Amino acid sequence: MTGRIVVGMAGWVYPDWRGTFYPKGVTQKNELAYASTHVTSIELNGSFYSLQKPSSWVSWRDATPDDFVFSVKAPRFITHIRRLDDVHEPLANFFASGILALGGKLGCILWQLPPSLEFEPYLLERFLEQLPHGTPAAVALAEERSARMHGREHLETDADRPVRHALEVRHRTFDSPEFVELARRYGVAIAFGDSAGKWPVIDEATTDFRYARLHADEKKYPGGYYEPADLDRWAATVTGWAAEGLDSYVYFDNDTKVRAPIDAMSLLERL
Repeated sequence: MTGRIVVGMAGWVYPDWRGTFYPKGVTQKNELAYASTHVTSIELNGSFYSLQKPSSWVSWRDATPDDFVFSVKAPRFITHIRRLDDVHEPLANFFASGILALGGKLGCILWQLPPSLEFEPYLLERFLEQLPHGTPAAVALAEERSARMHGREHLETDADRPVRHALEVRHRTFDSPEFVELARRYGVAIAFGDSAGKWPVIDEATTDFRYARLHADEKKYPGGYYEPADLDRWAATVTGWAAEGLDSYVYFDNDTKVRAPIDAMSLLERL
């Protein structure tokens, strides 16, 4: 079976995109609807900075086509402030905040670790064993939310669906067979990043999907965007993953040069 491929960008609300990617006349309220007709997925990053309201998740779900997919960047409170330690209640609050309202449009949850966080096997395993891998388990976790979430939670799922997780690591101590084996044991993908060597590149399939974040760092890509030959190589890579039966989530995160949606659409054309 050939894997499914979705391609998009990290976020969609950027003033510099107005008049470039977004035509004149497209209001901010309609930007998501417009973007979702040009790419097949978006990595939602507002959730990284704060918990979102259930009504927001519902509005994002309803503004996009039926086959659209969101990946969700998990809260920095868990990854950067608590640094994966003592996070049961924050995890419950995150899953209670409305993410499950996405229904079948929930693609993957991205856990981006800070560059200063080193690989500590015990700490990481204790975190990974708490992650729900299905919507019933996610609901059960959400029900253990803190009191402050009462009245602003979403505690149901429309179906028994898988919940996928990907880890983006940024400290070179993670570049080890022990980390790869741990990710494989818990069915978590290792995000395959393109950052011109700034962070470790771990090209390993550890579950039934791959997750790629393409930053187009200017040290490697002058101008902050991908040349046609670069996109050709990525198209071949992602096609190879699909041929192995792996689903693929691919996101361009080079928004500062107003290139992310252009590069995403260019890759989709090649696919």
